[in-house]
Amino acid sequence: MTPERYATIKRVLDQRQPDLTVITDEVHKGRNLSAIMRNCDAVGIDCMHCVVPQRGFRNFRGTDLGTHKWVDAEVYDSIDQPIDKLQKQGFQVVAAHLSDDAVDYREVDYTKPTALLMGTEKEGVSSEALAAADTHVTIPMVGMVESFNVSVACAIILVEAQRQRQLAGLYNTSRMDPDRYRTRLFRWCQPIVTQFCDERGLAYPPIDEEGEIIDPPGWYKAVREGRAPLKAADVSET
Repeated sequence: MTPERYATIKRVLDQRQPDLTVITDEVHKGRNLSAIMRNCDAVGIDCMHCVVPQRGFRNFRGTDLGTHKWVDAEVYDSIDQPIDKLQKQGFQVVAAHLSDDAVDYREVDYTKPTALLMGTEKEGVSSEALAAADTHVTIPMVGMVESFNVSVACAIILVEAQRQRQLAGLYNTSRMDPDRYRTRLFRWCQPIVTQFCDERGLAYPPIDEEGEIIDPPGWYKAVREGRAPLKAADVSET
């Protein structure tokens, strides 16, 4: 772990937005899911929420969603689960969908806790999700094409959310839960040891201000002797 790498990891984590996320409503194409996850990382989203398509994820295993390197993903069987969960946490659910009630996506206040809801590639957001959403937004277009690709539309709206949040100073100080921050910091600094601990149910050992494990020989000895602490409740996807 070089000092430069450690500084980059800290800088990225310090700008994560715990109250900004994306819900995908049965998006099934692997390339679109991957692109949406990259969009999330680019604007500081640390966890997204994915509803399993009835026909499954195409060229993209559902289990892979929860092991993405930079963005966690929670997977659900039905759209009401993430919407209900996030609304109870105080999130506004903003559905990207052209409806009679839809407003220009730039008119929404994204400095509020926000979950951007994106629909499946052909059908868009489901009727059930639209009924539960707090707001519908649309991206004005002036060409012959009627809609953007789902990942492109997601990126356009998230960039507006990022712009508003930067103006409001929401990227200036760390806002992530401290326990989650420490977990993410360890995982990004020590990916090999992370896998080792996760496979054995071990708690992550403490790291120093350079991202290195404190007293590695002592910790490995404790592991061999069965004295290493076990992992408590996982905070990675809360």
